[in-house]
Amino acid sequence: MYAKFFGLRQEPFSIAPDPRYLYMSERHREALAHLLYGVRGGGGVVLLTGEIGAGKTTVCRCFLEQIPKRCNVAYIFNPKLTVVELLKTVCEEFRIPLDPDRLRSETVKEYLDPINEFLLKTHAVGLNNVLIIDEAQNLSPEVLEQLRLLTNLETSERKLLQIILIGQPELRDMLARPDLEQLAQRVTARYHLKALSQAETTQYIRHRLSVAGLSGLVPFERDARKRIHQLSRGVPRRINLLCDRALLGAYAGGRSRVNRDTIDKAAVEVFGESDIAALPATRLTRVALLAAGAGLLAGAALFGIISWVAAQNGAQRQSVEPIAKAASAAASASLAAASQSAAASSAIADPAAAITLSLRSENEAWRELGTWWKASLGEGDPCQSAALQQLQCFKSDGGLALIRQLGRPSVLTLYDDAGKPAYAVLVGLTNQSASLRAGGVTQTVGLLALSRQWRGEFATLWRSPQGYQSKTGTGQAGPAIDWLALQLAKVHGEAQPLGTQKLDAALQAKVSSFQLAQGLKPDGRAGPITVMQLNRVAGVDEPRLQADTAAN
Repeated sequence: MYAKFFGLRQEPFSIAPDPRYLYMSERHREALAHLLYGVRGGGGVVLLTGEIGAGKTTVCRCFLEQIPKRCNVAYIFNPKLTVVELLKTVCEEFRIPLDPDRLRSETVKEYLDPINEFLLKTHAVGLNNVLIIDEAQNLSPEVLEQLRLLTNLETSERKLLQIILIGQPELRDMLARPDLEQLAQRVTARYHLKALSQAETTQYIRHRLSVAGLSGLVPFERDARKRIHQLSRGVPRRINLLCDRALLGAYAGGRSRVNRDTIDKAAVEVFGESDIAALPATRLTRVALLAAGAGLLAGAALFGIISWVAAQNGAQRQSVEPIAKAASAAASASLAAASQSAAASSAIADPAAAITLSLRSENEAWRELGTWWKASLGEGDPCQSAALQQLQCFKSDGGLALIRQLGRPSVLTLYDDAGKPAYAVLVGLTNQSASLRAGGVTQTVGLLALSRQWRGEFATLWRSPQGYQSKTGTGQAGPAIDWLALQLAKVHGEAQPLGTQKLDAALQAKVSSFQLAQGLKPDGRAGPITVMQLNRVAGVDEPRLQADTAAN
């Protein structure tokens, strides 16, 4: 409707996952690289998660256009299936012929046997098989368990099926459940697609307009672009909805430029009044107080006028009193509204209670962390005690992103108002809250409250292989290198390496490939973080952060 008005060949902000419009931010490029790695990974599970509208499906469509020729793909976009329905759908997507005589009863075996036979035959002629499941957060635990069993189909050299799960953030929480730990251990690569930054949002808008044929000035003013990022929270689908409605509004008004007011009106139409919460808290408070103040002044003025009239005419006092009471009630209501507005804005600024528990002794916090590893760290240096039990201390200031990646209980260094340090063990983490433990007591707090006392410093434990050294060089050999080669062979679905292994260029390349898949710096060195991730993928029994510890 508005395309020609703005000099466009077509409307640029459709929410359809059109690969032509895919804006390859650094995050999207990494997500695509993870999917392509999954095809070559030799089996197992690849996990791609992201917020609603972050661009997961669009990345997947782009991936399907780049998939190698000698690769069979089954794509399931409606995963609300039973176990039997899932297997039947897999057969249909891979076009596996089924013998009607064998399908007397719809059981798992009737479908699993043809799938296994198909995978063996295609593997024999050099074909890979990839099963992609979109909206995987809707899978039931029973179906997820069956998917794990499908990854057991293998030869002596490699897994026969690569599974790619694409879903919303709760999919990560599902895989963190104890009953799905075995499936989580099969995840060889995972990536979480985050929202766009403000600069990337502007680039995203320019990119889509350019693809749609824009050759002149971007029709969104600078303040409007900033407001788009604020209201959309950097989520591509929300950006599309907001920009499309804003361009339509500008077109209806005969304006060639979209300003901030047009964006605000479009946001109300697209997202609803509830998205006013995206406004800065200070502005909300100011608006609420101005409105409440106006109500109080009006109520006070009305009450004063009525009182003056009553004083001038005592005979009419009885008829005036009900009106005066109404005015007083109106003033009280305005005051209550002001209190509620202030409370609401305060709730937005501070959605969780402050941290009320912590330990002053760092060693005491280490000992509490040690209980999760079933390790007694004694009264002396906790790291020395840990080393005697084949555990290593790891300290970092990498913040929440690294903690989420490692996914293990950690000691957090907290600071009070005076800047004095205190300590608590992080035992649970969700998208909104963190569960801290100190002195045997657990408290769940919001991430905003945590950020007031935490600067990103944390420490944790990890299990090192025998003979491990932090500094390794080309040509090095020993038990730790043998362990490294074995774990990487498992990750890539390769046969177990025989004999003494050396850290040569080929092994370093495998380390780099694994690091890239895990979102780590691909330096080819098996440092502590790389070993931690290898331990997780290899299924080494280590404590994990819980997605929800509120019930503990």
